[in-house]
Amino acid sequence: MDLTTVLGLVIGFGSILLGQVLEGGHIGSISQPTAGLIVLGGTIGAVSVQFKGSVLLQTVGELKHAFLPVKVEFSVLMAAILSLANKARREGLVAIESEVNGLPNPFMKKAFEMAVDGAEAAVLRSVLELELTREEENGEEPIKVLEAAGGYSPTVGILGAVLGLIHVMENLSDPSALGTGIAVAFVATVYGVALANLLFLPLAGKLKARHKEHTLAMELVIEGVCAVAEAERPNMIERRLSVYVGERKKGATPAEAQARAEAQAA
Repeated sequence: MDLTTVLGLVIGFGSILLGQVLEGGHIGSISQPTAGLIVLGGTIGAVSVQFKGSVLLQTVGELKHAFLPVKVEFSVLMAAILSLANKARREGLVAIESEVNGLPNPFMKKAFEMAVDGAEAAVLRSVLELELTREEENGEEPIKVLEAAGGYSPTVGILGAVLGLIHVMENLSDPSALGTGIAVAFVATVYGVALANLLFLPLAGKLKARHKEHTLAMELVIEGVCAVAEAERPNMIERRLSVYVGERKKGATPAEAQARAEAQAA
């Protein structure tokens, strides 16, 4: 469980509710099911128009990674590659076939299987980078959905406020209820802005960070496996891959990490 995500949501929404109470307001005054229906329904409708159903289902499935992240152990990946590199250096690529079958990382297993099967390093890199590109594009879809929702919800909230004001204007015969009616009308705006800035956009940022870490791990595997296929010395492979581990801690993009790795190897 990612406690920062849970605590962030609790602190964000809790602070708003606490502030409302400290200002002398009541929680009930901002608890408007109709406003929630307008904002959530309108936002879901808008993103449904923009994105395919399969992408929306993918987004729902990916949301769990904001709370239950799949931990990527870069040092473990690096150690596995170096172990296979040392054995391949001594006994040849065919000698590591049995160990490759037991690799837990599917992408690394596939990459080493291609190398053991005799794929040329250039072809191997081309195929793996193509798969990386596909994975990058596929992983960006849920992020785009949440970012779009973060853009739509404040606007839909304003729409809800306008609808509420229309209702107020239709009941001008009761001046004593105008203040309450106007306050209720603006609750939709609060919902729209709060959902965008405390839920949709932060979750998009969290998934983006998870996705960047995942693609960086794939970059590490590509560099390591291709280096093994090229019979590069294990100590040079270690130097190359150690850059990826360091860049991961800095939060660098995969492209930045690859550029530094190539410079380090040169």
